[in-house]
Amino acid sequence: MCGYIGVFSKQPRVFNPNMFDAALRAIHHRGPDSSSQWFDPQGQAAFGYVRLGLVGLGNGTQPIVADEGDLVMMVNGEFYDYQRIRQELESVGCRFKTSSDSEIAMHLYRRHGVRGLKQLRGEFTILIFDRLRKQLFAVRDRVGVKPLYYTEHEGAWYFASEVKALLAAGVPAQWDHEAYANRGFILRDRTVFKNIRSVKPGCWIIADSSGLQTEQYWDWDFPTADTPTGNQSEAQMIESLRNTIEESVRLRLHADVPVGVCLSGGLDSSAMLGIATEMTGRSLEAFHLSFEGSEGFDERHYAEIAAQHNRANLHVLSVDSSDMADNFENALWHAEMPFANAHSVAKYMLCKFVQKQGMRAVLTGEGADEVFGGYPHYRRDMVLYNHEHQDMAVIATLAKRLHESENRYLPGGASSVDWVHNELGHGVSWLETQAALFGPLAHLYSDDFRERFRDVDAYRQFYERLSPRALTGWEPINRSLYMVAKSSLANVVLTSLGDRMEMAGSLEGRPPLLDHQVIEAACRLPVSMKVRGATEKYALREAMRPYVPQAVYDRRKQYFRAPPAAQSPQSKLYEMIHDVLNGPALSQVPFFDPVKVRGLLARLPSLTVAQRASADNLLMEIAGLCLMQKRFALN
Repeated sequence: MCGYIGVFSKQPRVFNPNMFDAALRAIHHRGPDSSSQWFDPQGQAAFGYVRLGLVGLGNGTQPIVADEGDLVMMVNGEFYDYQRIRQELESVGCRFKTSSDSEIAMHLYRRHGVRGLKQLRGEFTILIFDRLRKQLFAVRDRVGVKPLYYTEHEGAWYFASEVKALLAAGVPAQWDHEAYANRGFILRDRTVFKNIRSVKPGCWIIADSSGLQTEQYWDWDFPTADTPTGNQSEAQMIESLRNTIEESVRLRLHADVPVGVCLSGGLDSSAMLGIATEMTGRSLEAFHLSFEGSEGFDERHYAEIAAQHNRANLHVLSVDSSDMADNFENALWHAEMPFANAHSVAKYMLCKFVQKQGMRAVLTGEGADEVFGGYPHYRRDMVLYNHEHQDMAVIATLAKRLHESENRYLPGGASSVDWVHNELGHGVSWLETQAALFGPLAHLYSDDFRERFRDVDAYRQFYERLSPRALTGWEPINRSLYMVAKSSLANVVLTSLGDRMEMAGSLEGRPPLLDHQVIEAACRLPVSMKVRGATEKYALREAMRPYVPQAVYDRRKQYFRAPPAAQSPQSKLYEMIHDVLNGPALSQVPFFDPVKVRGLLARLPSLTVAQRASADNLLMEIAGLCLMQKRFALN
């Protein structure tokens, strides 16, 4: 696990080493073991790299320069099953100069061109400078576990593992007004920083003197009505899925350092601990985050059950409102985006805690809900639009419960998804939730900002940028899974709860359930095996049953969420948000009318409990933007 910055200049230039020093200092947390730089003698490219060693500890320093001098490469992340690929490459004459997993990418590119990189399996981003062809290739893993940002600045293309490296290298820190207004930093490849975008998951970018060209090399793919269903029984499908997940875990246990487990106490992380324990044959180190004393949010009891079941050494970090208030700004700096719940702050603290226990890599259960249909909005879509092959008595019961969630949100948002629903011919509950939750922000905008973006249709823009072949013939739940995968999974979950918080603690998170072969297996499953009646993630639950204690198998889905600050007006976290929103920073953020925001803050006591929690998301996001304004010196 590492971090880097790379610059590709359209015209030869003299690169300033001090600029690279500053950029690498900004992302030192991604690679505290070593740093290095490389400058093209012809002045076309320059690379800077910081390293966190996990494989090939003795000689894995990067950038890797080919002996022939024609290729220079940097990798952030891990390639799994690399030993097999390496042996195949050596058998056809490739000579390796390191023992790290990264070098296989260079030889695959040399033999097969950029399409050879499709053979790679893992979580990664890659930069390859081809000196002979004067091209730079930027590649991001299939799901977007690892981040890669880019921008054009002063006649050159800049690529970096984090936005702050680009800013430290001299890229102006400016707000992207449009990206915030259309939620492009969640729904698309935008950030809240002007002209700074992320390389899309499953894509590569080719930069040369003519500009940039993007190509998609992998995508989620679901069966259509015409796809042969095969003749596998349910038991056979579950066994096949179990085997695929087991292989994914086995590959991610390979490292030259110990690998622990982040254990929430839910099905997903408990299963990862169970498989890893059986495969290693020893007691593993497990790490749990506890919102101790917060009923409905604390999962410590189940984490202890799972740890005891697997004889794991459980390390518990308990956090409260004061802890989250004290760490809020630092977590924002690492996330580089506002967040609507303080669970990102808690995850930041957990990763720092894990690092202090001497760990460098952990397995996580991240992504299971997005891959296997683990959220209640998937169950709602099944009940309303996709209940074929279900028990209709159960469907009738579930349908009666749907009205229980009405009036949870502030008024003013859900209608903004009407165009997408009309186009699809059915609703998408996840989109409705997004619109209902964040749509009311428009009522807090300044008059000028609201008028400027009055005609923005964020969800139509999102829909129209999906792959042209996507969604055609897919079932409603699969369409919903795809939309989440192309937006909040990469842009929120794997950022503010994944890589960015993990690397803040110089920690590598390895999510076996986001392996692309696991995803492909999940995509092929019938909808009735993703959501079965009231049971989400049905196939995953059954496949992992041998590895989890009965209490964990039986428990219902619980969101990983921090208690809303608005529920405890006397808490330090609420006081921090209150003070920020009543301070001068709010007037400097160019999106909002301070009077309207403070009016919502004053109305909190009169709202229902559910609406207060909804308003808490908005107020926390706005407070985060205020703190980002100060920390990044945005204008």
